[in-house]
Amino acid sequence: MIIDDAEPRPQRGALLGQLAREDLDLYSVEECQDRIALLEAEIVRVKAAMETKSARKSAAEALFNFGS
Repeated sequence: MIIDDAEPRPQRGALLGQLAREDLDLYSVEECQDRIALLEAEIVRVKAAMETKSARKSAAEALFNFGS
């Protein structure tokens, strides 16, 4: 696998920043509703990732604090 370093990687959250600056006046009500549904689905996805990370952290802490 060849990795091309000529193009810089996008920064984390860069797409979200672009999304937040988008002009909403160009959207219809239906398009805004679709956008909200997509954003709500993303919130659910991020919360699930946070729960997974929290569970892993708790498991690691329990493992390394065993017998304390």
